[in-house]
Amino acid sequence: MDLNDFDETVVGPWEWDLKRLATSLVLAGREVGADEDVCRAAAFDTAGAYRRTMRLLARLPAHDAWNAIADEELVSHTDARDLLGTLERVSAKARNNTSARFAARSTEAVTDAEGGGRRFVDAPPVLRRVPDTEAAEVAASLGAYLETVSEDRLPLLARYAVHDVAFRVVGTGSVGTRSYVVLLLDHRGEPLVLQVKEARPSALLPHLPAAGFTVPDTGHEGRRVVLGQKRMQVVSDILLGWTTVEGRPFQVRQFRNRKGSVDPAALTADQLDDYGRMTGALLARAHAHSADPRLISGYCGKNEELDEAVASFAVTYADRTTADHADLLSAVRTGRIAAELGV
Repeated sequence: MDLNDFDETVVGPWEWDLKRLATSLVLAGREVGADEDVCRAAAFDTAGAYRRTMRLLARLPAHDAWNAIADEELVSHTDARDLLGTLERVSAKARNNTSARFAARSTEAVTDAEGGGRRFVDAPPVLRRVPDTEAAEVAASLGAYLETVSEDRLPLLARYAVHDVAFRVVGTGSVGTRSYVVLLLDHRGEPLVLQVKEARPSALLPHLPAAGFTVPDTGHEGRRVVLGQKRMQVVSDILLGWTTVEGRPFQVRQFRNRKGSVDPAALTADQLDDYGRMTGALLARAHAHSADPRLISGYCGKNEELDEAVASFAVTYADRTTADHADLLSAVRTGRIAAELGV
C-alpha cells in the first residue's frame, strides 16, 4: 500500500500535504454520515500517525528508514486491524486489474485482411478511437519515451509491437486533458497497455513563493511527475517514463498493472480512524524520501500540539470546501456557470 497520485508533485511545504490529507478524512467522514466528533478524531489521528511515524523513521538507520514500511508492519504500527478485511478485498480486486482484462473488454480482433491483431472498440464517452494521424503521433512519441525508461527494461518493451491507440477519459482532476491508451501485443498476442497522459504544471506552483520556496524549472512536466513518484514510492511502476506529443508533455505508465485503491467515502465510521492513521503513516514515509525525517520530526515534536492544530485546520478547511461546492452548484443552477449537473 502506497501513495498513488503524483500529478501535483513539486518541492514545497510538507505540511500542505498533511493538512489536505486530514481535511479529506473530515470530508469522507461527513460523506458516510459520521458525526463531527468522529470526523475530527480521524483528522487528529491522521496527524498523530504522521508525527509518530516520522519520529520512528528518524530513529532508524538511514537504509531501514528509506525502505520502510511493509504492509503488515504498517497495519500493526498504526493499529489499523479493523481495515484488514477492506485491504484484503482491495488486494484481491487489484490482482485482477490487469492489461489483459482491460484489453479483453475494450478491444476486438482484427481480420487478417486488415493486418491481424486487435484494436480498441469505441465506448463513448470514456473510450474512443482517434484519427490515424493522431494515433501515429502518439505511437511515434514512444521512441522518445524509451530513452527515459530504465535501460534494463528495454529488452522487455522490445518484445511488444504497437497495435492501436485510443483516447480515454481520465479521473476528475484530469478531465479536459489529453490521455491515451496504447495497445501493445507480444509474439503470442498477449497485451500490454500503456497510458500516455498529459502532464500539466502543478497547481501548487503559484503559491510557492509566498511559502518561501523557489518555483522550480522542471524542464518537462512528465519528468517532474515521474521523478516525484519514483522518489516517494518504495516500489514504482517499472515502465514509468515521459515523452512529448505535438509539443505537449506527457507521462507514460502501465495501465491497469494490478493497482487498487480504498474509497474512504465507502468506509464505515469506525474504520475512518484506522484509514487516517494508515495514510498518515504512509505520507510520513513518503516525505522521508525527500526530506531528512529528523528535521520534520524535530518540528512536529513529541506532544499532541501539532495533531490538535491540524485537526482544527482540517475541520475549518472542510467547512470552506463544503461552502465552496454549494456556491458552485448554485452558480450552475442559476446559469452563472455553464455546466450540467450529474444525477
